[in-house]
Amino acid sequence: MKQTHPVKVIAVTGGKGGVGKTNVSVNLAAALSEMNQRVVLMDADLGLANVDVMLGLRAKQNIADVLSGQATLKDVMVSAGENFWIVPAASGTQEMTALSAHEHAELIHAFNDIADELDVLVIDTAAGISDSVVSFVRAAQEVLVVVCDEPTSITDAYALIKLLNRDYQMTRFRVLANMVRTESEGRSMFNKLLTVTDRFLDVTLQYLGSIPYDETVRKAVQKQKAVLKAYPRDKAALAYRQLANKVDGWPVNNSPRGHLEFFVERLVQGTRAP
Repeated sequence: MKQTHPVKVIAVTGGKGGVGKTNVSVNLAAALSEMNQRVVLMDADLGLANVDVMLGLRAKQNIADVLSGQATLKDVMVSAGENFWIVPAASGTQEMTALSAHEHAELIHAFNDIADELDVLVIDTAAGISDSVVSFVRAAQEVLVVVCDEPTSITDAYALIKLLNRDYQMTRFRVLANMVRTESEGRSMFNKLLTVTDRFLDVTLQYLGSIPYDETVRKAVQKQKAVLKAYPRDKAALAYRQLANKVDGWPVNNSPRGHLEFFVERLVQGTRAP
């Protein structure tokens, strides 16, 4: 791969289902695209693909067709608006850990196709801490952990961070509190997580703020639109724009680690690891 264009690769994860992770991925990607960033949102929930459904998009092909060599990444990408594309996953597809050497090669080739045509790659990972989730998260440059106000959310987020720290020496995580009633509730959630990580792990957590609980989010899902597009002036939409501003301010890594090829190589190495 000959590539000089740095790309921000952000994995959105949570450790459990029900924290609103896909909503965060969709609306963060939409907000960044409004800022003239060229954004690709990859649905990496290879078992239960739902990004295209959430946005009311009809995907004729998906990542499975790329891996089999029947399509390029450009072929399967679906436009979700100006500067915004989706890479649909295939429901029921085998996990990344089960990919053959040929499929690994196809994946690397596929991303090489689009490397110079995007600025941000957002990865919506599956729930849980499967090998597939870990592969995507450890390959990304930035990890955004979504938590909500449920006891299991904090526990599961901690378990994910602990695994990544212990087994892959990852030390830096960014945390977003979702569906909060008040700003102080979001800060309180973060502090709960911080208390246990400070005590037991050698990691740095950065609090990104919170997304308020907003009935318009549910209504937007019913309309199959990003809340940013369906209710652009409501509080959740405004919070996503604030989040996108913070993400846009993160430094772009100009070293080879900041390039898309690094992400794909790490992804492939991760899935080959015993």
